[in-house]
Amino acid sequence: MGVEERKIEAETAHTMAEHGAARAAFTEMKQSTKEDWEIIGGEYRAFARELPDRVLDHLRLLDGDFGGFPVDRLEHSLQTATRAHRDGRSEPYVVMALLHDIGDTLGSYNHPEVAASILKPFISEELHWICQNHGAFQGYYYFHYLGMDQNARDAFKDHKHYEACREFCEKYDQSAFDPEYKSESLEFFEPMVRRVMARPLASAYNTAMEDA
Repeated sequence: MGVEERKIEAETAHTMAEHGAARAAFTEMKQSTKEDWEIIGGEYRAFARELPDRVLDHLRLLDGDFGGFPVDRLEHSLQTATRAHRDGRSEPYVVMALLHDIGDTLGSYNHPEVAASILKPFISEELHWICQNHGAFQGYYYFHYLGMDQNARDAFKDHKHYEACREFCEKYDQSAFDPEYKSESLEFFEPMVRRVMARPLASAYNTAMEDA
C-alpha cells in the first residue's frame, strides 16, 4: 500500500474517531494493519466479556413461552438446573442444565446443537456431548407418540458418554415439567453463569482476550 493510500486510511480512521468509537479503516482485510486490529481487539475483548449478559437476556425470552407444555420454557430450564444443583452437580453441569434448551427460539429443528455451540468453549467434552445429544435421549420419553423412533438414543449405545446423557435426561430433564416444583430463580444461577463463562477453557481466540 502506497503512502497516499495509508494517509487516506489514517484520515478516515480519524474521522470515524471524531464521530464515536474508533474503527478500522480498511475495506478488505488484506489491507488491514496492526493498528486496525488493536482497535478491533479492544472492541472484541469488551464485547466478549458481555457474553453472559447476552446469554441471560436470551434465556429470559423463554419466559411465558409454553409451547403446549405444563410449564413455560424458562421454568423448565430453571427446574432442570435446580434439580441438578440440589443433587450436588458441579457449576458447569448446572449451567449446562440451565442453558440446554436456550436454542429453542432460533433452533426449532436443532436446539440442542445451538445450546451446545454456545457452551462448548466453557465446559468439558462430556458436558458438551450431553448438551449436544440430549434431544435424542429425551426422545425416549415421547418420540413414539409422534410416530418417531423411541429408541433413537440407541445409536449412541457404545459411546462413552451414553450413560451420562441418559442420566441427565432421566434425573433432570424429563422430570422438569412440574408446575408445583419450587425452582430457584434465574438470579440465583446468574453468578454461576458468569463464573463458568468468565473465560473459555479452550478457544482459538484466547490469546486475543489478553489485554494489550
